[in-house]
This record gives sequence, structure tokens and C-alpha cells, in this order.
Amino acid sequence: MANTPLLSDITVTVRTALAEDIGDGDITAQLIPAEQQGKARVISRQDAVICGVGWVNEVFRQVDDSVRVTWLVSDGDKVSANQPLFELEGSARSLLTGERSALNFLQTLSATATISAYYASLVEGTNVKLLDTRKTIPGLRLAQKYAVTCGGCYNHRLGLYDAFLIKENHIMACGSIANAVATAKHNEPGKPVEIEVESFEELQQALDAGADIIMLDNFDHAGLRLAVQKNKEHPTPAKLEASGGIDENTLRSIAETGVDYISIGLLTKDCKAVDLSMRFI
Repeated sequence: MANTPLLSDITVTVRTALAEDIGDGDITAQLIPAEQQGKARVISRQDAVICGVGWVNEVFRQVDDSVRVTWLVSDGDKVSANQPLFELEGSARSLLTGERSALNFLQTLSATATISAYYASLVEGTNVKLLDTRKTIPGLRLAQKYAVTCGGCYNHRLGLYDAFLIKENHIMACGSIANAVATAKHNEPGKPVEIEVESFEELQQALDAGADIIMLDNFDHAGLRLAVQKNKEHPTPAKLEASGGIDENTLRSIAETGVDYISIGLLTKDCKAVDLSMRFI
């Protein structure tokens, strides 16, 4: 969590979440005497991999920095149903005001970490790395990317700025794969250049152009194995990434073809929130 961009992002996303939830004041919390103190415990109602400690801490820091948050688990920990996650102590008003925003972050990011851990387990023992995509919840890009790593998977590019991903329309606009790759390396030397290909002819062109990573879009298993072999035989081999139509039933067999990466959008877009509960004690 010692990541300055991520820490800054947590501050901003929490501020936005609290603004949309609290507005000009929590009128229900005002029913409770201002001096009343409370203690609460949050549990998971299901097995999960936890992610979101920093976001929960920041919610209560911004709501009321006198609230004490005591964690019983850490990001990346596997927990069981009914296991306590953390305890809160402080103003009863503040605990209730921050509850929903804190749990929203925790349930969403833990969902991403949990499904990532499940998919990582399916390729255990292979050399492949499972990558996320940019199919993230708007405003939670860095948060979900962090959650993916808590689950044991890896990050693809963060956005449109830190790496090239040249697709069919880019190639057409540039005139050829060779032109697209050469222009990318000229414009932003040092940044990874990845190109998506849909045939062995395009694969050869991408290898000859010196692409760093080649995305094999919707190749079948035989095609992936042949692409791996052709890549090994090339004087300047690239990293190979399988993408498209991949699910839990095909993941392992694709990993065993020898590709370096498999990108899976559902790590961040198809996750189901973890069921959490907060109760005063």
C-alpha cells in the first residue's frame, strides 16, 4: 500500500463516495445523542479474499478521525463465513454515517480479489500470468487493479497512457502493423508496445516489427500452440498474450499452450459483491 498514486486515489475516491452519500448531512444519525459512543464489529458472511483496508480507514478518517479502527485481517487474507474483519469504536453517529461507504468499498474490492484468487488457483503450477483489463468500474480503476493483485493475478496497462495496445482500427489508420509499431516506439520510447493480431500472417508481421507483446485474439488451442512455436523460432521473440472467449472451463488448457499471459475482463467486470455485515456490540 506504500504506493503514492494509489494513496492519493483512495483519498479522492473516498471523498467522492462520502459526498454522494452524506450530502449536506446524515439526518438519521442526528437522531442519536451527539455524546453517545459505540462499538461495532464487521464480519464477512461468506468465504472471501479481503481487499479494502485502506479505503475503510480513509472513510472513517474523513468522517471522524477520532474513530478507532482495529483490523483483525489484512488485504489478501482469505477469510471464512462469519469471520470478524475489523472493529470500530467512537461516536455512534460517526460509525453509522461511515458504515455504508466503508462497506461498499470493502465488499466491491474483496469481490475483485476473491474472483482473482479463484482464477489464479485454476492455473496454479503453470507459468502463465493472468492479467486484468480496463473493464473496470468507472472511478475505481486503481482500486480494482490493486484488488486484482491481492487475489494473486496481475495488472495489464493502467490506462491509455502507460502502454500501447494497437488494435485493428489503429493498424488501419496507420497503414500497416510495421508503421504502427515503428511510430509507437518513436513517439514514446521505453513504453511497452503490444499489438493485437487475428491471424498467423499478422503474427509474423508483428514479430518482424519488433512488438514487445502480441495479443492472440480468439485463437483456438491448436493456433495458440503453433503461435508459441513460431514465436520461439523468431530471432526477436515477443511475449504472447491469449485473449477472447476465455472462461473457467477453458482457462487451464489455454495456460498449458505455453502463452505468457492470459487477459480476462471478468476479473473486474463480473464480480459479485462480498456479503458483509456490521453490528453494534
